[in-house]
Amino acid sequence: MKGRNMTRWRDPAKDPRQQPKSNLITAEGAARLRAVLDHLSRVKRPAISAKVGEAAAQGDRSENADYTYNKKELNRVIARIGYLTKRLDELQIVDRLPADTSKVFFGAYVDLEDESGEQVHLRIVGHDEIDTKKRWISIDAPMAKALLGKEVDDDITVLTPNGETFYTITAIRYPGMKSPSA
Repeated sequence: MKGRNMTRWRDPAKDPRQQPKSNLITAEGAARLRAVLDHLSRVKRPAISAKVGEAAAQGDRSENADYTYNKKELNRVIARIGYLTKRLDELQIVDRLPADTSKVFFGAYVDLEDESGEQVHLRIVGHDEIDTKKRWISIDAPMAKALLGKEVDDDITVLTPNGETFYTITAIRYPGMKSPSA
């Protein structure tokens, strides 16, 4: 039997999706998740519930595409609200600077230079904040793991699908975070 729900078998011991994800998030990331949860709870769910009610009032639900679609959408929104509520309870918000700001830790903006002199700018964030357009990478990513604890002018090696890539750290910044004494 083939279909969209069939996937290839993966050894759970070697599957990177089975590795536990860190529960760290920046203060801005937590605020964004709370805003999404608030929008879903206060705006979207009541609006879709009203549509479901209107469609149900039209009569036979078995052939009512409007009812079926909106009911599925409502279930999806309710599931997302449940996930975000649980996830926000699990997350640990990191809003303070590390004790040693000369090293790369969670929340850092890092500037790198590869072997050919090309500049790469990225930020290490939580799993829920990943943004490829902004080059925000998860703290669980191989690149982030290679960077953690390193200082400016340190060299790192990252294994990529094309082989090993070498980078030199050129700058480390922590804008928007409070000092530990504040």
